[in-house]
Amino acid sequence: MMLHNQTAIVTGSGRGVGKAVAKILAEQGANVIISDLDEEHATAVASEIKEKGGQAVAFPGDVTHHRFAENIIDAAITSFGGLNILVNNAGYTWDGMIHKMSDDQFQAMLDIHLIAPFKLIRAAAPYMRNEVGSEIYRKIVNVSSVAGVMGNIGQANYASAKAGLIGLTKTVAKEWGSYNVNCNAVAFGLIDTRLTQSKEKGESFNGVSLGIPEKVRKMFEHSIPQQRAGTPEEAASAILYLASPLSNYVNGQVLHINGGMYT
Repeated sequence: MMLHNQTAIVTGSGRGVGKAVAKILAEQGANVIISDLDEEHATAVASEIKEKGGQAVAFPGDVTHHRFAENIIDAAITSFGGLNILVNNAGYTWDGMIHKMSDDQFQAMLDIHLIAPFKLIRAAAPYMRNEVGSEIYRKIVNVSSVAGVMGNIGQANYASAKAGLIGLTKTVAKEWGSYNVNCNAVAFGLIDTRLTQSKEKGESFNGVSLGIPEKVRKMFEHSIPQQRAGTPEEAASAILYLASPLSNYVNGQVLHINGGMYT
């Protein structure tokens, strides 16, 4: 149990990769704050963890709300007495070509993928930064994307936000490394979630259609040496590594999880 009695916040953990992360951290002994915009899904994941003997608290809410960061940090401290791990995972896509993209469409991706993680990290500072020389390590894992490293057609907003998140990750690593805070990022390729499912399924979020056209998805799969999308559990395993003592000397890195699509 590598994370026994540690406390973790995982945003966007009501489903998909976030849910898999919350479950694997709980399996390793962490107390987990389940954060999701959808209260029903957050509560269900927390209940599932508790039914298996783990510790979890549901904290539904919008990560872009101006008081969200302070409120969820308070919930972690009140519920479990501390904060050891922060996983900035919440997000969605709102695609469009640059010449047709509105200001609101661009700003929405910055708000959820870059500004919200910044505010959460800032709010967590009093609880995560140890005295210099402390033997206790705390972990921040930011979820970026292959789009933030190499760009992607139709995702100027998303790619810009995810690239900015990498810059934030590297800066936190430099500023907080002496306090034994490891801040790293994962850059996911095609992971099988509702954001990458076939758009023909018709799912939406806040009025924005989710998914990828089936023909485009097939093209992505064929461009991956392993010839398939990754699973949420495979994605979560990489985050577990960066959240665990196994990565105590890993800082400011971007771990690519993409089946060899980008090397």
